[in-house]
Amino acid sequence: MRDLAAGFQYLLKGQRWVARHGRQYGFGLIPGLITLVLYVAALVALATWGGDAVSWATPFADDWSSPWQGLFRGFLTVVLFALALLLAVLTFTAVTLLIGQPFYESLSERVDRDVSPDGTAPESGLPLWRDLWISARDSLRIVIRALLWAVLLFALGFVPFVGQTVVPVVGFFVTGFFLTEELTAVALQRRGVDLRARLTLLRSRKPLIWGFGTPLGLAFLVPFVAVFLMPGAVAGATLMARDLLGEETQDEEDPEQEPTPDEPAPG
Repeated sequence: MRDLAAGFQYLLKGQRWVARHGRQYGFGLIPGLITLVLYVAALVALATWGGDAVSWATPFADDWSSPWQGLFRGFLTVVLFALALLLAVLTFTAVTLLIGQPFYESLSERVDRDVSPDGTAPESGLPLWRDLWISARDSLRIVIRALLWAVLLFALGFVPFVGQTVVPVVGFFVTGFFLTEELTAVALQRRGVDLRARLTLLRSRKPLIWGFGTPLGLAFLVPFVAVFLMPGAVAGATLMARDLLGEETQDEEDPEQEPTPDEPAPG
């Protein structure tokens, strides 16, 4: 229970950090807004032409009598849209982090310097294109894992009682875990921690990860909320990554610490 509460505290600390650093927060919103526009356009297109796509994919139902044809294709259309929404939730963080890699790297480094006793931040030493490639590759692997879980949970959703009670709860915890992996990857990748090591590290502190990622995943279900929480989520994940690695961290809200001026946004 202590780790569960600590994970939620890191989520709050991240939001408080960006609230105190307005410039970093403002630039951190840009990738989320770009991703939101892309996702909304895709979902609107699916809502508009999803029924036609289902009809094209089920020619065997063309000769079915009413109302069975409409019920069957209507059900498949709803399922298709529900899966698209689930995929959007699972991939929003990965796509936003990929689009906003320079922004979030800068924000994460700023957090590290702000709370590090010596005022320094670890650097990967890799060129930007290499960091982007590693991030994209690892994000794809995480999305595939998340999709496998989504398919399994969707199938279990048809099991009476269990599908309506246990499965949704498990789904939120799974979503929270993968969200946290994507967010902590910004700080951990900079420290040279590869995907396999990151997953091992996160699994060793599952209550901490769930305390951070599960409430965030629930919040992300509310339209537009993900955009405004992303900068603080990256900041909080950076603080939590320091905890996972046992790095010394001073209180970022220490009133005796002189504030460091915000750095300019990445070019």
